[in-house]
Amino acid sequence: MEYHEPYELLDEDTRNYHRAIKSMMEELEAVDWYHQRVATCTDPELKKLLAHNRDEEMEHACMALEWLRRNMPGWDHMLRTYLFQDENVSIVDAEKAATGKAESSESNSAGDASLGIGSLKS
Repeated sequence: MEYHEPYELLDEDTRNYHRAIKSMMEELEAVDWYHQRVATCTDPELKKLLAHNRDEEMEHACMALEWLRRNMPGWDHMLRTYLFQDENVSIVDAEKAATGKAESSESNSAGDASLGIGSLKS
């Protein structure tokens, strides 16, 4: 496994989070590969098989995500904030509501030179 910090300095929880995240990333990559194969496959029976395999990888990715939600601080809050929300509300607007950011990114790009972080003066 690839670690960005020395392995011996990482506690067991951090190593387990890494294992779950890496596994989820691998499952998501497999979903993408299978989905591309389904999209281009011309044999109906093989297409059905590949779609089944893709859906199994989705299941595995969701299981890893659920483990993270239950075990790694922050995931539960973020997932409850952003998942399964009203489809008529944009995801960006949901983020603005959750963080209290009322100003849209469009207003900053339309002439306001600030980065939207407020004044650094005391």
